[in-house]
Amino acid sequence: MSFLNRKYADLVPYTPGEQVDDTEFIKLNTNESPFEPAPAVKQAAVTAAVNLNRYCDTSCQSVIKPLAKHFQVKENQIFLGNGSDEVLAYLFQAFTEDGVAFPDITYGFYQIYANYYQTPATIIPLNEDFSIDLTAYDDLTGAVIITNPNAPTGIFLATDELVAFAQRNPERLLIVDEAYVDFGAESMTQFVDQLPNLLVIGTFSKSRQMAGARLGYAVGNSDLIADLNKLKFSTNPYNINSMTQAVAAAVLSEPAYVAEKIQTIIDNRTETKAALEKLGFEVTDSYGNFLFAKHPNISGEVLLNQLKARKIFVRWFNQPRTKDYLRISIGTTEQMAALITACKDILKEVA
Repeated sequence: MSFLNRKYADLVPYTPGEQVDDTEFIKLNTNESPFEPAPAVKQAAVTAAVNLNRYCDTSCQSVIKPLAKHFQVKENQIFLGNGSDEVLAYLFQAFTEDGVAFPDITYGFYQIYANYYQTPATIIPLNEDFSIDLTAYDDLTGAVIITNPNAPTGIFLATDELVAFAQRNPERLLIVDEAYVDFGAESMTQFVDQLPNLLVIGTFSKSRQMAGARLGYAVGNSDLIADLNKLKFSTNPYNINSMTQAVAAAVLSEPAYVAEKIQTIIDNRTETKAALEKLGFEVTDSYGNFLFAKHPNISGEVLLNQLKARKIFVRWFNQPRTKDYLRISIGTTEQMAALITACKDILKEVA
């Protein structure tokens, strides 16, 4: 006997990337940073642990103040969530009553949230080269969600195209998910004051070494943020725990460390892309902390399993347009060298 609400009977949940012991395996499957947080960040966690008997600060001012300064916006233009996934959940609750549209190849949680919140979803195919054509969204109604750079392709859509779309559709909300924007793309946060229908989503998981701490944010006009806070304070006002607030504040005080690690990832991405292409791989022009690659002589699934046998984990999406590709997170220089060596050995075996 099941007591589950019937409306959730056909819900297909999200499948996270496989978690493995990265002291034994090379973990390139979940787009985490391969680098530890700065020493000050780890110390902030230790200090915060002393007061875990007390509730956390629901205003999150220790994070919102420096984050607002970083984006050069007002504090009432920032919303925080327990990871960007929770931010997205609030967005679907708040802003998709009239439907939502997003690409066919993008972050998988969009379709899951559309099903969960039972909002009508329109799926727009990417172009043949995996680029996004925003004009295909013009004749629709409801909100639009664009991951930029997109995942898993890594392809970046120019900000002027997003601005133009928001301007010609002022009655519709444009949500831009910028989980990977720090790795070489341009953020839309600079336009939130001039575009009241723009909401920008981000995360501390990728470029700020905080995947395990769970912190996401939204940046937009104060009315949108007030709506999100209305939902938050009606469900879970304590959603950002004390340790996460402490380490996030510490991360924001260490911009040089963060910038250094971002640059290392960009450099490793560039070198790995060139090495893969030399081996005959087709690789998209990624602006994320990952590459999206396929080889004409071996299927994505076979290559996935061959790498796993060599204790290298990458991500495979078993869908018609992506089944020949692997998404490869960018790790340390040594990890990427090991990946290339493994690919050389595998390709020799199938030659």
